[in-house]
Amino acid sequence: MKTDILIIGAGPVGLFTVFEAGLLGLKCTLVDNLDKPGGQCAELYPDKPIFDIPGVPYQTGQEHVDALLKQIEPFDYDLILKERVEEITKNKEHWIVKTNNKTEIESKNIFIAAGAGSFEPIKPTLEKDLSVFEDKQIFYSIKDKSIFKGKKVAIFGGGDSALDWTIELEKIGADISLIHRRDAFRGAPDSEMQVRKLADEKKIKLLTPYIIKDFNEGDKIKDVVLFNSETKDDSTISVDHILFFYGLNKKLGPINEWGLELSGNKIKVNTETFETEQKGIFAVGDINTYPGKLNLILSGFHETTLAVQEAFKRVHPGERVPFGYTTSSKDLHEKLGYKDSK
Repeated sequence: MKTDILIIGAGPVGLFTVFEAGLLGLKCTLVDNLDKPGGQCAELYPDKPIFDIPGVPYQTGQEHVDALLKQIEPFDYDLILKERVEEITKNKEHWIVKTNNKTEIESKNIFIAAGAGSFEPIKPTLEKDLSVFEDKQIFYSIKDKSIFKGKKVAIFGGGDSALDWTIELEKIGADISLIHRRDAFRGAPDSEMQVRKLADEKKIKLLTPYIIKDFNEGDKIKDVVLFNSETKDDSTISVDHILFFYGLNKKLGPINEWGLELSGNKIKVNTETFETEQKGIFAVGDINTYPGKLNLILSGFHETTLAVQEAFKRVHPGERVPFGYTTSSKDLHEKLGYKDSK
């Protein structure tokens, strides 16, 4: 398979790269190890609000992803899901990328738009096979909050996800027990205040200082055994679902082995083209670092717009990079399928 730009990561910045490349007539291929496009916006925060996209006062994470997918509909691109890029090698003017599923892609440009890198939820240490119940009764993220309506839900954790989902699920009538190992939280103070108010009003149960010790199950989980770290006593609560929000293990994974200059878990780039020290490999979005870097979606949009200009020069050496305004360019209107009725 050949493509003009191989994009590692199908989150917002990766998707917007397809748009900017499409305006210049470049073909893109996206590879993502998740089972759907959207990155963390779709996987971890689909119902959380986003307020800082220019011109869009409010969107949920999933609405933002849906809008980006709609925006790139006019362009021809390939989307490879549930595969992870494992190996990158150089062949004269091209990079050869291989995935864990043996897919091989040739491209002059690689855009690493992998967000925080690959991430896995931190799971509790229990002498039970959790996988039997995962995505049925045990969850580490929420994709469809409606399944918890009217259900008994135990939420474990003390960060933003635990606090925010306690507030959100209480609104739809879930019977919430928020369990944390200490009576202090590391999430936003305003969210903590809202949770404590809900507990004072008996709208949720706030259980501290407890940790999960075990759960009783047959065909399904019915009860969770909690251990009080102060009294050393056990107690049992009845549950329909369990949510573990212990955070994420973020790893660069194979990126560590690609010969790129790193600063911590970030890739260093120059701010003129957002290219790494490896010609033809760019890093855009949260995965990169440079003086003054802000981890915002709109920053990634700016970065990839400039990077695509340089990628065009590599695909069409010696040619002038075409430029036009989408408001008035007939050529761009044609690419976008827009017909002016006037």
